[in-house]
Amino acid sequence: MKTNIRPADGKLGILIPGLGAVATTLIAGVEAVKKGISQPIGSLTQMGNIRLGKRTENRFPKVKDFVPLANLNDIVFGGWDVYSDNVYEAATKAKVLEPSLLNQVKAELENVVPMKAAFDKNYAKNLIGTNIKSGTRYELAQQVMDDILTFKENNNCDRIVLVWCGSTEIYYEASDIHQSLEKFEQALIDDDKRISPSMIYAYSALKLGIPFANGAPNLTVDIPAMIELAKLTDTPIAGKDFKTGQTLMKTILAPGLAARSLGVRGWFSTNILGNRDGLVLDDPDNFKTKEVSKLGVLEDILRPDANPELYGDLYHKIRIDYYPPHGDNKESWDNIDIFGWLGYKMQIKINFLCRDSILAAPIALDLALFSDLAKRAGMSGIQEWLSFYLKSPQTAAGLHPENDIFKQLIKLQNTLRHLMGEDLITHLGLDYYQELVDVL
Repeated sequence: MKTNIRPADGKLGILIPGLGAVATTLIAGVEAVKKGISQPIGSLTQMGNIRLGKRTENRFPKVKDFVPLANLNDIVFGGWDVYSDNVYEAATKAKVLEPSLLNQVKAELENVVPMKAAFDKNYAKNLIGTNIKSGTRYELAQQVMDDILTFKENNNCDRIVLVWCGSTEIYYEASDIHQSLEKFEQALIDDDKRISPSMIYAYSALKLGIPFANGAPNLTVDIPAMIELAKLTDTPIAGKDFKTGQTLMKTILAPGLAARSLGVRGWFSTNILGNRDGLVLDDPDNFKTKEVSKLGVLEDILRPDANPELYGDLYHKIRIDYYPPHGDNKESWDNIDIFGWLGYKMQIKINFLCRDSILAAPIALDLALFSDLAKRAGMSGIQEWLSFYLKSPQTAAGLHPENDIFKQLIKLQNTLRHLMGEDLITHLGLDYYQELVDVL
């Protein structure tokens, strides 16, 4: 039965905390696509197809033609940043996109001026914020809510979504104030420093019934208080950490090794990165947050506990080094020590010269569009079907996260089929061959 989904009428406002390299690449890209200058490569919502029914039916519509997503022409961008540069200035400094492309959408980018950010230097010690709000945690949350409502009114938006594209915050674990909405709101009033800036944005959005997707490895919405608030306001949440370069490769390669029952003894990963994210991660406390997010991927896919003969001695090491000359062009190296039949050793070497924001921008777009779809479809709480885009997928309590990208894609596509009243696809395929037997 088809789900009753409200139509995507009117404008969709995409508000982004953190108008740095990823966000400016996203905004410039969407504006370029609107003008027919470029194609939205890497965006499943715009370029991807989905199979419907049996293979013999040959139905493979574009995702955007199958589910009622917001049209790119109906999107309005805004956001907050610790620096006052408009999006054109910020994109120029980020040096991800060529000036020739940026100049073709210069007017649109200059119109996006960051609102003052809710910022605490203790959570990103290598940043010096100059465009920041003042006040207690409670006052900051009220200011962010006012920003959202003012933006919605001024831009005549029908709906709003928030996608965190800000920096990785320092590593910390959930404490008592994060365990319930009542405790969290009291901590806001008490100006408790254990409430991070990203949580202020998430709380403000969810309090207004606005979907929130977390593109960083921060706790943010991955705490009981935010889950409770999301359920209370019937609002979708998704997190955490955009799955881009090296981790994307891991979630593609590791399932293949596991599928063939090949053993892995060691996986050494190192990166160099020179953008603002690299600067923030140059602090050990911030790096630990990223490290924990990245480390869990292999263990979740290979399951050493269930396959001790193949992965019980797995040594997994990750390094990220700040290297300014590379800018946004992240380079990663992986050395993988594997073993096969009778324990004979083999190696795999990967050198991935990627562009961090080029890979992240379409992820941010898809998360925004799918979060808006989920809200209109009456879905609330954790949207695990969006884990396809995330390094450290948020799940319901007690559930093992699924990091195999191919299983994640099946889950995403079956969710869309379910929403639209189409049969789920198991890829069993035996019926095709049984039909041949019956004919003979």
